[in-house]
Amino acid sequence: MTDSPDTEETAPARAKPRDSGDILWEETSGSDGGRSGEDGGTQIVGAALIADLVTRLPKKPGVYRMMNAAGDVLYVGKAKNLRNRVQNYARGVGHGGNRTARMIAETTQMEFVTTHTETEALLLEANLIKRLRPRFNVLIRDDKSFPYILLSGDHEAPGLFKFRGARSRKGNYYGPFANAGSVNVTINALQRIFLIRTCTDSFYANRTRPCLLHQIKRCAAPCTGEISPQGYAELVQQTKDFLTGKSQEIKTRFSKRMQQASDELDFETAAIYRDRLAALSHVQSHQGINPQTVKEADIFAVHEEAGQFCIQVFFFRTGQNWGNRAYFPRADRSFDEAEVLNAFVSQFYDDKPVPKLVLLSQDIAEAELLSRALSAKAGKKVQAYRPQRGEKRDLVKQVHFNAKEALARKLAESATQTKLLNGLQQVFDLELPPTRIEVYDNSHIMGTNAVGAMIVAGPEGFAKNQYRKFNIKNEDLVPGDDYGMMKEVFSRRFSRLIKEHGEREDNSDGENGAAADGLPPWPDLVLIDGGAGQLSAVKEVMEELGLTGKVNLVGVAKGPDRDAGRERFFRPGKQPFSLPLRDPTLYFIQRLRDEAHRFAIGTHRAKRKKDALKNPLDEISGIGPARKRAILHHFGSAKAVSRAAVEDLMIVDGVSEAMAKRIHDHFQKG
Repeated sequence: MTDSPDTEETAPARAKPRDSGDILWEETSGSDGGRSGEDGGTQIVGAALIADLVTRLPKKPGVYRMMNAAGDVLYVGKAKNLRNRVQNYARGVGHGGNRTARMIAETTQMEFVTTHTETEALLLEANLIKRLRPRFNVLIRDDKSFPYILLSGDHEAPGLFKFRGARSRKGNYYGPFANAGSVNVTINALQRIFLIRTCTDSFYANRTRPCLLHQIKRCAAPCTGEISPQGYAELVQQTKDFLTGKSQEIKTRFSKRMQQASDELDFETAAIYRDRLAALSHVQSHQGINPQTVKEADIFAVHEEAGQFCIQVFFFRTGQNWGNRAYFPRADRSFDEAEVLNAFVSQFYDDKPVPKLVLLSQDIAEAELLSRALSAKAGKKVQAYRPQRGEKRDLVKQVHFNAKEALARKLAESATQTKLLNGLQQVFDLELPPTRIEVYDNSHIMGTNAVGAMIVAGPEGFAKNQYRKFNIKNEDLVPGDDYGMMKEVFSRRFSRLIKEHGEREDNSDGENGAAADGLPPWPDLVLIDGGAGQLSAVKEVMEELGLTGKVNLVGVAKGPDRDAGRERFFRPGKQPFSLPLRDPTLYFIQRLRDEAHRFAIGTHRAKRKKDALKNPLDEISGIGPARKRAILHHFGSAKAVSRAAVEDLMIVDGVSEAMAKRIHDHFQKG
């Protein structure tokens, strides 16, 4: 999309969305007298603003956005008739509850987009909600991409690989799978049944004898000719048949070959097919629900309890269960289950492939519209509905049971987390239980590849999408200066926080600024891995930024001999103290610190590995991966490149005379 919530005014123009036809972008509207000016006019807000805008709206399908004074998008909605829909907000008709009243009261401007059809409006609405994350919409919290299985098609001996991202590599893709674990289990099973390789192409090219996987009967070893190309091609075809739902045919084929080998007294071959049959039966028995009448479908079931929602999604492809995942969308208590499910499914398929069938646990008001929108996106007929009888209804009931169980576990974890947060409040004398905890740690080896790390935790556990890493940039620091590194990290982190969310007034208002994924931007509690020295360094930064006393700071020092359980806690102006060995709050703090330590070390190792793999050619502008690969293949090493003459470099495909001179000059300067 080409629009932005920060746009102040846009002339009518045309843009082409990803999944629909042309869309007409209307002007941004805040009403002509909508803002205080030099004449001292008052700002029109809320229902009065909306009533003023309605008179200029068309009676066409479209999408509207409601925004507050800071320019934050509060709500994104779609309408079959924009004028009639928005007019309801001015009248206070057609919806109720505190959520809508608060939303209208905070609205200071609106933006409108007209579309040709209501289907296009639904697709655009889902796209904008996922991108802008408005506070009053139903939001998907965990929206990672799904993994696939790739059976490569660009190699003489195709391999099986776990795959995410754009499908740029030639081959057959099977999925989606619910998670990486489901993919790993399936690939392991396919190795046992069909003996397909899973090694990288470079590993394959450098083998002179079969690897361990061949020894344990997980690979046919085409790399060393243990199987003929024709024999391996047959295994590949069998794998394709299995992944496209022909498992019963394969089972019958294996059984016949086993019997034939047995009749011919070739007991070794018969044993091979016996083992492969056993592995195939094991896979089929451990796939859970395997429907007889549903070949390709996604099943959604929603359950609400204590004001929280869980949506369980099961994936069925080729008649096989390819896993499930539980989602806990953020939604106001005023929404009912059908409304949450309707909003969730619309957003879910914004960037994911759509199956032929979408089964729902609730009757949603826009089922027909949703089917049309998904059909337009997928380029094939898609049905979305709630089944009333038969196997499909039984499947939905089973998925709903899983949603209920997942929410029960989530609520139990939340109750435990609430007790731990209350413990932090008591231990550190906080006004309220913390809603956002930030923990900081550094990692380096003798000052090299130094990084700072920040992890975030809240009422629902670790918020990994808000973790941050800081590459230490200050070249004046003495290598290994932990205090200096901590200063840099805090200076960068809190300077940016002030710039983006304004200065914080005190250290107890957990809702200061706009919330992100349910967590406020300002931390209620900051834990620092270190003792009095690190705490003193951080205090200096806070004084410079004018944040003294506005953020609760605690240094967590390891005990004597770095023993867990004997930590000392340091607070500004307070005496250091320790907690009893078996205190649950102490265990919680240790878990927070260990997570920060894990993240910092992982970030440091990744940076160190990247530096270790650096090539001098990377420092030369104009040399990308393809050209670098061609140069190294020609000369064998970067050292040989450094000794090459301009004429030698020009022999390489893709290296012009100017590029050859640039490479030569780079190494000569070095």
